[in-house]
Amino acid sequence: MEMLSLGYSPCPNDTFIFYALANSRIETGNLQFREILGDVETLNQMACRAELDITKVSFHALGYLRDDYVLLRSGAALGKGCGPLVVARTACGMQDLQGKKIAIPGRLTTAFLLLQLFNPALGDRVTVMPFHLIIDAVRNGDVDAGLIIHESRFTYQKAGLHQVIDLGTWWEDLTGLPIPLGGIIAKRSLGPGRITLISACIRRSIEYAFENPKEPKGYIKHHAQELDDAVIEQHIRLYVNNYSRELGEDGLRAVREFFRMSEEQGLIQRSLKQLME
Repeated sequence: MEMLSLGYSPCPNDTFIFYALANSRIETGNLQFREILGDVETLNQMACRAELDITKVSFHALGYLRDDYVLLRSGAALGKGCGPLVVARTACGMQDLQGKKIAIPGRLTTAFLLLQLFNPALGDRVTVMPFHLIIDAVRNGDVDAGLIIHESRFTYQKAGLHQVIDLGTWWEDLTGLPIPLGGIIAKRSLGPGRITLISACIRRSIEYAFENPKEPKGYIKHHAQELDDAVIEQHIRLYVNNYSRELGEDGLRAVREFFRMSEEQGLIQRSLKQLME
């Protein structure tokens, strides 16, 4: 058996996707997986240091990793109505945040790249912190606004905060495409055969979770930042979809457009490597 390191986040969508793979519920051929859980920005940084064989990363991070990693066809987080939000203590417009301090969940997150695509100047005074601390930082006045992701989009109103903009909706209106949030990547050095097998294993893991939806619940709740059952269900329904099963042409077109726009604005470097094997 060959042991490969596998990184993913403790968020409900990832633990739902990888439950069967991590708990030996499916056949994986001659491969074994050593799971490493961390928030997405930690995984982004680990991938930049080539520390993981396979990992979830932000599509922003993948912009810097395309020479060494390839995007897998299964496990991605794309969709409509699921993008990052900018929130503040009081109702305001994005123009009011010019020169203000904005908390972001990481410099390599897709959320931050979307913020820069919307207005590059808004990236000048950012404060980086773990995503689950941003709502409190905004509520307490430590920052003027926050860029929130994951389950925070379901809980910010309980903290009395106001949405300034939905950057996912902005992207969808601009391009007509789903927003590419995060994908699963594998080292190119693993070779096409193993990469194809890994992607197939992830697809089977997703199908297993959909076929046995009650079984992963304990695993998901053990790792979730937000333990409310309704929020967990919302999170999975929003972020695990047909694009997760198979990226498809529509999903691939969204990723390529995301990179094209970012390259044109000089936010990421161009790569001549094929995005997928």
